[in-house]
Amino acid sequence: MTPRMRFISTATALVVALAAPVARTANAPSPAAALDSAALIATSYRVEPGVIYLSVGGWNGKLDLYLPRRPNGVLPTAVLFHGGGWVTGNKDEIALDVLPYLAMGFAVVNVDYRVARMAPAPAAVQDSRCALRWVIRHAPQYGFDPGRLVLVGSSAGAHLALMAALAPATAGFDGLCPGNEPLTVAAVINFFGVVDVAELLAPPHPRDFAVGWIGPGADAAARATRVSPLTYVAKGAPAVLTLHGDADPVVPFTQATRLHAALDRVGAPNRLVPIRGGRHGDFDGNEVLRATHVVRDFLLKRGLIAAAAARSKQPPAADR
Repeated sequence: MTPRMRFISTATALVVALAAPVARTANAPSPAAALDSAALIATSYRVEPGVIYLSVGGWNGKLDLYLPRRPNGVLPTAVLFHGGGWVTGNKDEIALDVLPYLAMGFAVVNVDYRVARMAPAPAAVQDSRCALRWVIRHAPQYGFDPGRLVLVGSSAGAHLALMAALAPATAGFDGLCPGNEPLTVAAVINFFGVVDVAELLAPPHPRDFAVGWIGPGADAAARATRVSPLTYVAKGAPAVLTLHGDADPVVPFTQATRLHAALDRVGAPNRLVPIRGGRHGDFDGNEVLRATHVVRDFLLKRGLIAAAAARSKQPPAADR
């Protein structure tokens, strides 16, 4: 086993160990194994924090890079967007979310973007597109594999991951960071993401966060449609994995089913995994572990990660 394969195997054990107290799994590694895994992550990766990818209106958009200390060729790269309904949150709140992706052999980019108090829609979409362009432009410098870019997000973060991946240049979101690079990604991991923003504005239960991000006006619904991923589903879309609680009270589960149907219609590879009884990200430890293994299997089948990253013992499979 090579040092990198050994690191992936033990790092995966760390992810399971961290979740074990919540999941109460019988297959949890020993405390000593978890300690070894944590030490290997600490010594095998470095963090380059606060890299500026965009400056606009006095605001500096920053991202954090999680990179191998001793790279061996180009790496698949996961680009993470935090949730928070476009009105709150920041990248620091999801810093630990990078762990499963490090365990799977990714370099990771964790992105901040403008929330509503800084700038209303479509600012966050523009930022997500600029962050993606920055990653593609800097791929040679940091060892990112531009053919294995995976965008990841939950809730509003998943919406931004989908918008960055699906919106064409003609949608008009790229003015802050023009360029000739195709903004092409291999896959999107969509955790209970918003795909139809206009629906969240509509009676009888408009979501305050969506109203706050889109803003008032007679054209609010039209502006919401313009920033909705469903608007841009087309032939050639990347692979999409959607995991969504079927009892989600914030983003209706029907948004996930509508995205699944739209992707099917254009022949885009995709999978919808319902989390039975799951609410808006309030999943228990076993559900988290199952979802993580579903993500890994999806990426493995797409050829986006190496088989060595999939050798850890799995919990029971999620809904397949």
